[in-house]
Amino acid sequence: MSILRMPAVKAETGHRSHASIYSAVKGGLFTKPIRIGQRAVGWPSDEVQSINAARIAGKSDAQIRELVDRLHAKRAELAKA
Repeated sequence: MSILRMPAVKAETGHRSHASIYSAVKGGLFTKPIRIGQRAVGWPSDEVQSINAARIAGKSDAQIRELVDRLHAKRAELAKA
């Protein structure tokens, strides 16, 4: 797993702007970024791939939101370990 910065996330997902990514985050359709520095954030590559795979599979927005919730829960579990 690697951490993808915004340009890579936009390239992987097809989003055209920072705002569209953050709009998806706000709508529960994309995972929240993680801090990787004082002024830097990124997304785990496996989360981006999982969301892309769900979109390709034709999952509904409700199903994507459930996936995002599961990915956030997985992050929380890893943080406890």
